[in-house]
Amino acid sequence: MIRLVASDIDGTIIGESNKITNRNLKAIHDMKDSNIDFTICTGKPYCMVKNFCEDLQASYGIFGNGNQIIDLKTGKEIYRKTLSMEDVRFCFSLAKKENLHIHLYTENEVITPELLYMDLRNFVLKDSIYHSDLNFKIVPNIEEYIEKYKPTVFKLVISSPYNLIDLKTKLDKEKNLSIYRITKSNQYKDKIINKEYEYLDITPSNTNKSEALATLSKYLELSASEVMAIGDNLNDIDMIQNFGIGVAVANAYDDVKKVATYTTINDVENSGFAEAVYKYIEF
Repeated sequence: MIRLVASDIDGTIIGESNKITNRNLKAIHDMKDSNIDFTICTGKPYCMVKNFCEDLQASYGIFGNGNQIIDLKTGKEIYRKTLSMEDVRFCFSLAKKENLHIHLYTENEVITPELLYMDLRNFVLKDSIYHSDLNFKIVPNIEEYIEKYKPTVFKLVISSPYNLIDLKTKLDKEKNLSIYRITKSNQYKDKIINKEYEYLDITPSNTNKSEALATLSKYLELSASEVMAIGDNLNDIDMIQNFGIGVAVANAYDDVKKVATYTTINDVENSGFAEAVYKYIEF
């Protein structure tokens, strides 16, 4: 019996229209009425989606691809893991050598030299359905800013219009970090900002949605078989393949579909999330 449903946001319950369908909303409300915990599981920082989580009355939240877990019913922080200054400096040095765009996330800010890729996307989205509290600080020299203020860094993102696989390989060899390489091109083009690019999403070692969901499950005394995980992107793969029922929505990356228990017939714009909920949960 499923007792917890963990879902990604962008591309899973919210599409490019920046709206959540009535059927997806109904599925979330039906879970709440049946005492099934609904958990947001996203790469976004907590402050960006805090108000959105409240609107959905989510029970728990996994943020930053797993570096923070919040009990949304009480506001209690269950878990956090941040990057060391040594790791931040190392990533900056590599990005600088290759003249790549880099921005970072603190608890309530995006710090960037210029809004270009994922930082621009989040800037565009913050006042839409998220009506978020995320602040954007544009500084000419992030390295000097970091050394002066020493912010707590939850994650950083390196972006480029070109292939970043060589840089990811170098980072994997030289540093023990969790790194997702995401390609936003062709059918996966970022239509929110109308750009094609790649980015490396970099968090502390052993940070991912699956590990965080395992931590939350242990906290709630749930077995993996009692958890459904739903997503569309490459950072959802681990949680989809490691829990009782793993679902890929129809618009998911092909690699996500390969590991899923079930791929929905409907995409995000046509309530693929709700399709999965009603397929596996009896209300």
